[in-house]
Amino acid sequence: MGSQRFLVNRLIRLVFTLWFVLTLSFFLFRVMPGDPVTKFLRQAGAKYTPEQIEALKHQFGLDQPIFPEQYVKYMKDTATLNLGYSTFVYPGESVSSIFWERMGKSVILITTSTVASIIIGVLMGIYGGWRRGGKVDTASMGSSLVLYAMPEFVLGIIFLLIFTQWLGWFPASGYESIPQVHTGFNRLVDIMGHMFLPWLTLTLAYMGEFYLLMRSSLLDVLGEDYITLARAKGVREKYVLRRHAVRNALLPTVTLIALSFGFILGGVITVELVFSYPGVGLLSYQALQAQDFPVLQATFLFSAIGVLLANLIADLCYGYLDPRVRTT
Repeated sequence: MGSQRFLVNRLIRLVFTLWFVLTLSFFLFRVMPGDPVTKFLRQAGAKYTPEQIEALKHQFGLDQPIFPEQYVKYMKDTATLNLGYSTFVYPGESVSSIFWERMGKSVILITTSTVASIIIGVLMGIYGGWRRGGKVDTASMGSSLVLYAMPEFVLGIIFLLIFTQWLGWFPASGYESIPQVHTGFNRLVDIMGHMFLPWLTLTLAYMGEFYLLMRSSLLDVLGEDYITLARAKGVREKYVLRRHAVRNALLPTVTLIALSFGFILGGVITVELVFSYPGVGLLSYQALQAQDFPVLQATFLFSAIGVLLANLIADLCYGYLDPRVRTT
């Protein structure tokens, strides 16, 4: 019963938070300075009249009052997953088709790099905390501090200089070469070559954070009385580490993983921009520059859902690791 109540409470919070975030994003995009229609016409180099501007605003529904007309339509379309059509980035194209084409590329990049950074960072943190002061721990600590402090786009530029400009090992941008050039297995290798530098940038950028927290958390746990008691009872060191120390040290790490998911999405935008990787991050930047509200709303919607789901999974994992949480 307690577990069911815990899950229902978290789901209610998720729905309310999603509504609040979407409402905030709706008004935030529309109070941005500048007129998107005028900006679009200027960038297109077209001559226009005030009547043409008003006609475009009417076509895109921008001449209606923001509240309640535009807001009600926005919430209704969002609830039915009617994402509309791009206005300025890809005029007239379905936002759904644009978004899903880019989403697959970003999901692969985000998922694989995040999983790799978590596994490597946590395992290194466990080893560093268990073998504190050793050569491996000292080297890992120094490199993790550097990676933690370095912005993702700076790390990406460094990799471009080393692996592309100097060594020439990997392509500088894009998702793949001209599709007709490679097919089958060769195409897969080509895509992996284009994806490697963005993947490496995201993996290393967040690995240091997970390492530092896991190491610090494990050192705190190892100083607890129940660890001393387990050792006094003659429990073998590997069981003290596995059954007592690591499980409790994982609690703050699980929270960090969920909280970091939003920062990872933000880091993807800069990394995709540096490498011209055609994912949702680059699409978000292009839509922000053009004030393309339908595309911005779609990217914000699914980003918010991703962050909220990550936090929900973290809550459930936290409840599993610490049963006391399920009673709150």
